[in-house]
Amino acid sequence: MSDFRLTRRLLFTAGSGVLGVTVLNTLTGCSNSDDPAASGSTAPGTPAAASSSGGAAVAGDWQRVNLNFVSAYLLIRGGEAAVVDTGTAGSETAIGDALKAAGSDWAAVKHVILTHQHQDHAGGLAGVAPLVSGKLYAGQADITGINAEKPMTAIADGDEVFGLRIIGTPGHTAGHMSIFEPSTGVLVAGDALRNENGLEGSSPQYTENQDQAAASVKKLAALQVKVILPGHGEPLTTGAAEALQKLAATL
Repeated sequence: MSDFRLTRRLLFTAGSGVLGVTVLNTLTGCSNSDDPAASGSTAPGTPAAASSSGGAAVAGDWQRVNLNFVSAYLLIRGGEAAVVDTGTAGSETAIGDALKAAGSDWAAVKHVILTHQHQDHAGGLAGVAPLVSGKLYAGQADITGINAEKPMTAIADGDEVFGLRIIGTPGHTAGHMSIFEPSTGVLVAGDALRNENGLEGSSPQYTENQDQAAASVKKLAALQVKVILPGHGEPLTTGAAEALQKLAATL
């Protein structure tokens, strides 16, 4: 699988000012859970380095935790927090730093939602789970493929967690779930969508069922989406609905 270089400029607060950091990352597609080397880690179980010690605000109360080739996302509101995806093994340090930078901590995390079972999204759960007292969620079909020492709660299309609508988006994996916040139009797409070289659907190399994946993109395009937060690539904060509808029309 080829990869490419992407330069991004992140803004985060430092005291009373704003600090800009330009980061050069190599982004790769989602890995098969049995092939951790393909995920971009230097060795099995070795996490990619985070690009900063904290998260970056992307939309409303959402924060992005940039874990180099993959992202986790935080929703922090009213003293409570949700974590969507956990990156590779060892990513709890970067996620904890992002919570702290946002004025929160692990005690506030009441919901950990995994979009799917692949190790670059669920591998960090082993380090995250002992730090939180809240529930752990994943799609029923993917739960058996996730290493979790605590019980997991199965989620399905139409469920609601922390004011977030669960959207069943199978294809990339059988139990893949996307997360939609109707009040803001923010869509956390996991690997149903990627934005490494323009908005695209699930990477064919790591997709279990391509027909289902295409149908899931069309399903997402019917939502009132304003912001797309993908697992791989940059958040799409302008023109998201148009880009998603254009993509769906090609499938």
